[in-house]
Amino acid sequence: MKERVQKVIDRIRPAVQMDGGDIQLVDIVEGVVRVRLVGACVGCPSSTMTLKMGIERAIRAEVPEVVSVEAVPE
Repeated sequence: MKERVQKVIDRIRPAVQMDGGDIQLVDIVEGVVRVRLVGACVGCPSSTMTLKMGIERAIRAEVPEVVSVEAVPE
């Protein structure tokens, strides 16, 4: 599962990087994907929306066993 999640992250990473941020896969525990948002994403008021509506939606579409995606602090 980790490899499939990483592939999705690698595919959406350029869009996040275009806005000056980045996303890193930290861990997957019991279907919960933990990612670290860095760069411009830290403190951005839109980062929660990006995480849930963009990143989580993309990952769950391709890896249905994922329950949710959470951001962990740096």
